[in-house]
Amino acid sequence: MVTLVVPGFVLDEVRQHLEEAGVGGAEAAGFLVAGPDRVARHAIFPDQRAGGAPCPWVQVTEQGKCELAVALGDDETYAARIHSHPGDASHSARDDRNPALRFEGALSIVVPYFGLGLRSGLRTCGVFVRRARRWVELRPGAPRDEVIRVTE
Repeated sequence: MVTLVVPGFVLDEVRQHLEEAGVGGAEAAGFLVAGPDRVARHAIFPDQRAGGAPCPWVQVTEQGKCELAVALGDDETYAARIHSHPGDASHSARDDRNPALRFEGALSIVVPYFGLGLRSGLRTCGVFVRRARRWVELRPGAPRDEVIRVTE
């Protein structure tokens, strides 16, 4: 597997979007777009709707799915889904049942505390990789660093 490199400015873009949604008590979801060099270029946040308490959720609308279908350049791919949760950075049962990306090696990043967790980079985030049609958590450390790395 080739490492996904995420420049700090891309995480800043994501953090701002997730925190803005989180101020209203809503989760948000986006996708990291990478080129053939596996460097994330930017994030896309398609049209979505979200629900709040007691169990926050987010769902990409039909319009958002259309936006995603036409948003990529010829040499771009969706390398990772990145979304917020109100509490910890675990994959929920809903995340497992409804993977936005299904290809082998896809990444799913869960940002805790409605996006505030990104203020510490990926250290507080959950990172999961798709292997054999299941999501496998990558704990912080060398194995995770081989899959995703943040640069300044």
